[in-house]
Amino acid sequence: MTEPQTGVVAIDGRPLGRRAQETRRRLLDATQGLLESRSIRDVRVVDIARAVGTSPATFYQYFSDVESAVLVLADEVADELDPIVHLLDEPWRGRAGLDSARQLVDSFVSYWDRYRAILRVRNLASEEGDARFRDVRIRTLSRITDRLRMQIVAAQTGGRVAPELQAYAAAAGLVAMLERMAAHHVSIEDRGLSRADLVETLARIIHGTVTGQR
Repeated sequence: MTEPQTGVVAIDGRPLGRRAQETRRRLLDATQGLLESRSIRDVRVVDIARAVGTSPATFYQYFSDVESAVLVLADEVADELDPIVHLLDEPWRGRAGLDSARQLVDSFVSYWDRYRAILRVRNLASEEGDARFRDVRIRTLSRITDRLRMQIVAAQTGGRVAPELQAYAAAAGLVAMLERMAAHHVSIEDRGLSRADLVETLARIIHGTVTGQR
């Protein structure tokens, strides 16, 4: 039997027990499932409730609207970046560094493929000015940005990267490129580019910028 998580509350602030958390989880999973096939504007509370065999009133015990449920999902998938972030914990040196860059790109593209429905809504809401989604997006991506920046600073200290390069600006630019390509790689591949080509090219751009190696 799964133990209930601490800190999970209903919309009115009441702590949720195991069964209530299971219901909340089913509602979240149903929301994600519906987003796989339709726009968030076409996802209604009644559709989510029907998908799990409950009523809209039950949904509103846990979430104020569809967007708030998606916000929870966006927070959850942020934690799934942990293995990718850890690829930047050690300096990228030599051939192993390029291999780490390849793994970073490939893993990030796979991450986007797995959670595309949620990440697409998160980014759209962020770009439309929703501060809640913007904060989640920044908090999620900054973990990669900050580590890339530290790698660049270390390379600059060692004389391998030009001091004129502003480390944070470079790191932010690399992450923006990585996210954009991960979000749209399918349409790019439709133009004849293979997934392997995409990974190799992005990995070499990131690795070269971060380490100064060619």
